[in-house]
Amino acid sequence: MTDEDAANAFLSKLMLDTNKEQSDTGPSYGGVPYVTVVPSPGFCVKTKNDSGQKIFINVCHCDNVPKPKDITEDELLKLLDSDDPFSFRVPMSLGEPHAETDKSGSGCTVYDIVVHTQFLEKMKTSEVFKAFFLSVSMEGIEDKYKTTIDRKWIILKNRKSIGTLQEHNVRKQSKPVIMDMDEYGSPHGSIGNPLIQEVEKKPPTKEELRARGEEPLFRIIQEPPVGHPEFLVAEINLPKVKLTTSLELDIGEDRILLQTRSNVYYLDIYLPYNLIQEECGAQFNKKTRILTMTMPVQPLS
Repeated sequence: MTDEDAANAFLSKLMLDTNKEQSDTGPSYGGVPYVTVVPSPGFCVKTKNDSGQKIFINVCHCDNVPKPKDITEDELLKLLDSDDPFSFRVPMSLGEPHAETDKSGSGCTVYDIVVHTQFLEKMKTSEVFKAFFLSVSMEGIEDKYKTTIDRKWIILKNRKSIGTLQEHNVRKQSKPVIMDMDEYGSPHGSIGNPLIQEVEKKPPTKEELRARGEEPLFRIIQEPPVGHPEFLVAEINLPKVKLTTSLELDIGEDRILLQTRSNVYYLDIYLPYNLIQEECGAQFNKKTRILTMTMPVQPLS
């Protein structure tokens, strides 16, 4: 068997049927149900980007988004001042930017962000949670859409949203199971597709390393090599990791978040395509210390 045959066999085992299904309980991807929702408005934030263009963020809510861990203000402040400030995460759905007009008729860009209804209520009564959430949200928008947002924001008093709220597909999610592989099962080096993302970032400071861990070397390739991919394959080099039990992996709609015990590694990146989350697979090769993830990509509509 050639390297290419081995790679194809490996990927075939991980790939699942990506066709949409319709059952008595509603639509699904790979048998996992999702629901399309138009969220309810919560509050609206006004700011601007680095070009001076008006930016509005509609903070919306619905009960379909997972709830974050219920902690107090004091617990959040302690976490932010601890060695693991990123351990508290707020599940959210970030929609595509849409062009709208403000009350003066001027053009603006609007982003819709959806959180669980209970967390929205918490933000209404807590400036600490509200400031934390808005800071994280703006970082997410900046990272995903390669823009810069002014942190001097204003919360509108008389409007809960700007423009028409967009639909969001929300489905139940589960973390991918990371399977152990022996030295003979590694696909590393046998898949010869072009590189679509190999990130070189400014080296983190000592303080950042202590807080969240070192960013590992990684690469992401696509199949087929030209046009819209059917799936992505990510290879993450983790030479300091011995066991899968020390890894915590979250795959979002267009995001990979990898953390390890004792803050050895930390990787948080956005992808240029939307994934079929419940069909993603991950395997860790104990010989090469490489985590390989196969991620089916949602087809173009």
